[in-house]
Amino acid sequence: MNGWVLLLLVVLVAIALLAVNGINIVPEYERAVVFRLGRVDDDPRGPGLVFIVPLLETMQKVNMQVVTEDIQPQDIITRDNVTVKVNAVAYYRVVDPVRAVVGVQDYRFATSQIAQTTLRSIIGQADLDELLINRDEINSRLQTVIDEETSPWGIKVTSVEVKDVELDANMRRAMARQAEAERDRRAMVINAQGEKEAALTLSEAARDLEAHPAAMQLRLLSTMSEIASEQNSTLVLPIPVELLRFLDAGRGLSPETRA
Repeated sequence: MNGWVLLLLVVLVAIALLAVNGINIVPEYERAVVFRLGRVDDDPRGPGLVFIVPLLETMQKVNMQVVTEDIQPQDIITRDNVTVKVNAVAYYRVVDPVRAVVGVQDYRFATSQIAQTTLRSIIGQADLDELLINRDEINSRLQTVIDEETSPWGIKVTSVEVKDVELDANMRRAMARQAEAERDRRAMVINAQGEKEAALTLSEAARDLEAHPAAMQLRLLSTMSEIASEQNSTLVLPIPVELLRFLDAGRGLSPETRA
């Protein structure tokens, strides 16, 4: 009788240990994918307290947080035959834990490889100027392609950003010379436009002075006043014939009388 009691106690303790081992706590940011006799349960469990039937069920936890994946620098030849080194970063998360476990062996490694090959493909189809200027468009194309490739694995790619574009020293010097030449060209154009505007203004002023001879005299007197304000200047003023005629007309004398 004592032997049967001892055996019963052993069995009860074993069952209790198995039951305790079947109790699992799944955090809020994880889900549990359960396999029952090798077959997957389509309904992931958690978060909270999850019970797994010992010996019959197994569980695999899947992180549902956003993953930041650093895409390693890639040596890429652009469409205009310029060699650049580009690296990027991808942000994605698991939206279907079952497919992330069953559909691919290692979804993080697979997503990283897809991101690298897509980066080489998209950058290789773009020109260098497009890569440097239209960065947002490049990022959008990368995000769309990577998301389509990883969607069967239950992965949602939220964003892809090109972090850095490295050029070799010769290309950087060539771009610096191009930028300097462009600045010189703009400076010359601006200077020429200023000369043209000044010439047009002077032409308009000359036409106005020709139409009104007295304005020329007023301008002459104004210039004399400005020069006279300087203490260390000597002013030699030639008297124009028009001014003498103006004075004679004021006194009522004709050129023959003055002669």
